[in-house]
Amino acid sequence: MTDGPDDSRPANERREAAREKARQLRTTQQRKDRRNKTLLTGGIVIGVLAVVTVVALIIVSAIRPTVPGPKNMASDGVLIGSGLKVTPTPALAADAKPIPSTPDPSGSVVDIRVYADYLCELCGDFQRTNLKQLEPLVKNGAVTMEVHPVAIYTSHSAGTKYSLRAANAAACVANYSPNAFWKFNATMFMSQPKEGGPGLTDTQIKKRVSAAGAGKTSEISSCIDDGRFKTWATTASDRALSGPIPNSTVKKMTNALLVLVNGKQYTGSLTSAADFKAFVLQAQGDQYSSTATPTPSPSAG
Repeated sequence: MTDGPDDSRPANERREAAREKARQLRTTQQRKDRRNKTLLTGGIVIGVLAVVTVVALIIVSAIRPTVPGPKNMASDGVLIGSGLKVTPTPALAADAKPIPSTPDPSGSVVDIRVYADYLCELCGDFQRTNLKQLEPLVKNGAVTMEVHPVAIYTSHSAGTKYSLRAANAAACVANYSPNAFWKFNATMFMSQPKEGGPGLTDTQIKKRVSAAGAGKTSEISSCIDDGRFKTWATTASDRALSGPIPNSTVKKMTNALLVLVNGKQYTGSLTSAADFKAFVLQAQGDQYSSTATPTPSPSAG
């Protein structure tokens, strides 16, 4: 009896069996190597595709598609004058530069321009305080008011992008029912949603469109749903933030509200109608002093 396995086969058979076993082991290892290589290659390809996809999404997000702007906003704002009527302008072609409105050179009409974000609390303070006293002055032609909806607080509404949606809705109203814009703009600052909250839903915005007496509500509703002027609103906001601000001593917007009277920035109280009226009268007086023939100012009473 011997220790270990008993292999009484001839030496040549044992060698052949050993070679066959070695061949089988090599074949098995080659299969494993090919499988591992395939898995590794596939993983690399998937990883590369994932990176390419992320980069593509970043590029697509950074390069905004070019779309025409809304009608009646060639200056990036809605110019409202006598009778609360909007000055009509054609839609700007994609990538076209805005065309600034021209203030009355005689100084007989006060030029007020307001850049405001619909989520901005300070913007709401100014609008609620002053729109009531401005309305008759605009209606009788003593004042023009140009409203520039901007989307600066887009990231301040719990992910709903309310500022951008609201600015888009304003552009939709200007495009399809411009003479309802004054009232629509006012309603957007009444019961204004809080900064940091989700803002109004699109359905709630549409109700304010109806409350403003806008026509073509189906077109405006579709415009709101598909975000037709969101790209334009973002670009117009970027222009205001980068400057220059036309016909003004102010170079650019530095926050979500900018109020200009005959090109001069109002920095007084946002909750005192008397303070703003005094600034308007002073600005018009300064304009008179630079003209040869003064004309009557809006009543201080």
